[in-house]
Amino acid sequence: MGRSAKVFRVLCFAAAAAVALPLRAAEPFLVGAEFAYRVERGDTLAAIGARFAVSPQTLAARNRLSVSKRLVAGRTLRIDNRHIVPQVLDDGILINVPQRILYLFEDGRLAAWYPVALGQPGSWQTPTGSYRVVAKERDPTWEVPLSIQQEMKRKGERIRTKVAPGPENPLGNYWLGLSLTCCGIHGTNAPRSIYRFETHGCIRLAPEDAVDLFSRVSVGARVEIIYDTVLVARDERGRLFVEAHPDVYERHGGPYEKALDFAGNRDLRSASEAPGWEEALRIAEGIATPLPASLRLSGTTAPDRIRDSVAAIGR
Repeated sequence: MGRSAKVFRVLCFAAAAAVALPLRAAEPFLVGAEFAYRVERGDTLAAIGARFAVSPQTLAARNRLSVSKRLVAGRTLRIDNRHIVPQVLDDGILINVPQRILYLFEDGRLAAWYPVALGQPGSWQTPTGSYRVVAKERDPTWEVPLSIQQEMKRKGERIRTKVAPGPENPLGNYWLGLSLTCCGIHGTNAPRSIYRFETHGCIRLAPEDAVDLFSRVSVGARVEIIYDTVLVARDERGRLFVEAHPDVYERHGGPYEKALDFAGNRDLRSASEAPGWEEALRIAEGIATPLPASLRLSGTTAPDRIRDSVAAIGR
């Protein structure tokens, strides 16, 4: 969802992230917040997670619920959707695949961020790399790729070669074509698929987020797609945060091993010895978790060296 524009229905905010603060290129920072959410009729953990960029498993664990439990309207859930922004662009779009988040930058500042759906593990992974927006289309027609037609055939589904604009079109109402010819950024007719790995490689946004992004992005815009399973940053008060995600595409051998390797090579051994560090990596909740306060200034690593190095974590 467009975090700069959307108003959350919450009861209170605590430790709100500084989305509007000026950003510096070598200084990853936090977005999101800890807040209370009142359950509405028809809500599920999956739907709430898709809205706020939190997995249903994490929501269930943080609220001591079964992940399959039916929610009762009026109940209050505690939600923590803090995330570390891996890089800062001068302008353009940054997508971190394990986070399932798209960040939009304008003039070196974060303008908005949105949870997205991305490619399935296996043969439908979302490719990483540097690309450009080459087309914008409203009410697009879906020209079904041959590879997806073949999948339809294998599944015994009706084979479609073209889907006209309308409620059955999986592209939704907005399409941003990329120089990455196999994939694009688009809306969806299945909003509850957001924040999952369910696409054929494309980057899928909730309908209201697709409207917002489409209005902000021009042809020629830069698009960077990265794969960072583990991130570390300091907030404005000097607290160290770690955020770990499962290695869904099996590129890093697991976040725990990747983070330990990073800590050893970047003089962050003091952080890697903290119980909070190991627990955050072990459970890989996908939430930016603060490390114990005693580690804020511990070790021999100078703050400037940390800021210069954290942007590279996970690669």
